[in-house]
Amino acid sequence: MNDTQESTGRPLRIAIVGAGPAGFFTADQLVKSKKVEASIDLFERWPTPYGLVREGVAPDHQSIKGVTRIFERVLAHPRVRLFGNVQFGKDVTREELRALYDQVVYAVGAQTDRRMGIPGEDLVGSWPATDFVRWYNGQPECVDLEFDLGVERAVVIGNGNVAVDVARILLSSPDVLAKTDIAEHALDALRESAIREVVMVGRRGPVEAKFTNVELKELGALEGVDVVVDPADLPRDLEEVASRQDRRVARNLEILADFAGREPTGAPRRLVFRFLASPVALLEERGRVRAVRFESNHLVPDADGALKARGTGEFDELDAGLVLRSVGYHGVALPDLPFDSARGVIPNHEGRVLDRSGGKVVPGEYTAGWIKRGPSGVIGTNKACAAETVAAMLDDAASLSENDAPAADPDSVVDLLDGRGTRYVTEKDWSRLDAEEVARGESLGRPRLKLVRVEEMLSIIGKGEQ
Repeated sequence: MNDTQESTGRPLRIAIVGAGPAGFFTADQLVKSKKVEASIDLFERWPTPYGLVREGVAPDHQSIKGVTRIFERVLAHPRVRLFGNVQFGKDVTREELRALYDQVVYAVGAQTDRRMGIPGEDLVGSWPATDFVRWYNGQPECVDLEFDLGVERAVVIGNGNVAVDVARILLSSPDVLAKTDIAEHALDALRESAIREVVMVGRRGPVEAKFTNVELKELGALEGVDVVVDPADLPRDLEEVASRQDRRVARNLEILADFAGREPTGAPRRLVFRFLASPVALLEERGRVRAVRFESNHLVPDADGALKARGTGEFDELDAGLVLRSVGYHGVALPDLPFDSARGVIPNHEGRVLDRSGGKVVPGEYTAGWIKRGPSGVIGTNKACAAETVAAMLDDAASLSENDAPAADPDSVVDLLDGRGTRYVTEKDWSRLDAEEVARGESLGRPRLKLVRVEEMLSIIGKGEQ
């Protein structure tokens, strides 16, 4: 028996708020640990787990979703339970979790977008790309959003992978998307889309763009789409500049140079890259977005030598009926928890929650993922992030004594949720939903047909219990 079990006489009880990649990687590290035996409860606001893998990964990137095989093994572990359809702050509070568990981990991700802070940003037709992504991925909260796809041109602000995903989905053939797990309502809308051009805009240059090689290259293979890059936007001494960059940037420059050298084919749709431009206003017509006003930029070094975009005082306008901003995610404060609003994270030191930025450690509370470090990295980055948090948890657990034990037994959380009338979803319930989605998709030659409404999900679970 290890030191923690010797001191408490029982397994450590741990709650993880958020059943996305960070939450699952944390749980995985804990169940594999040789230092502690822990029982783990995962709490998720939706009936479906997996967070960003389900709600954020593009439907035509099924291979990335293979990480869920790890998560499935975690859910199958006898010391892991799922409580889906449970909203933190409503169905269960911070105070209640602290009373029921030895340690609590907050792994809720970054749930909103960063704003551009320009006039017209809230006009009809202007949207955060995060909403569009969740809409086509079938997140229940975004199912009923109405994106006007009856316009000819859309502008995507941003030069990261999310911007690339959004542009690709807007321009992809619906027949190609019909072979994925894209939400049915989104597929229907995209079949009727009138969009013929997507302009993807970055405030800095191609060297500073954040997209990855694979994502960028995919754009050049879109069926029925001409990709347009102005050769003047690329460095004049391209090979010399590329030689001074890391492999990702050098390869991106090669891909963009290939795009720039292509002759137009007369394809029915176009993707246009525009660099060194910042939106300064969205222009209105009858309450809707009519155009985007841009200021051209040039790059200047800051005090640390990093290149920053500075306006040149030259402006132009581009007609557009749909604008999707993809300038970064931002965390949202959780009820009763400390929060750094500037960074959009829970203040922490190596995963230990602090009472304020730079403040004291709050015993027994931890954080992992984007709400810990900010929206950086890819899904796999959360594994190392979770490992750091779990290391802190295990160090702290070694000093626990029976006097630190929660007052209630492991089933007290069940009694709490039952007493509130919360229709929580277990790992067995999710297995029913998963099987139903896969079966519905199989008949259509698709990986799955997503259930997108909570009421329907709970109804299917209920039928399975009869």
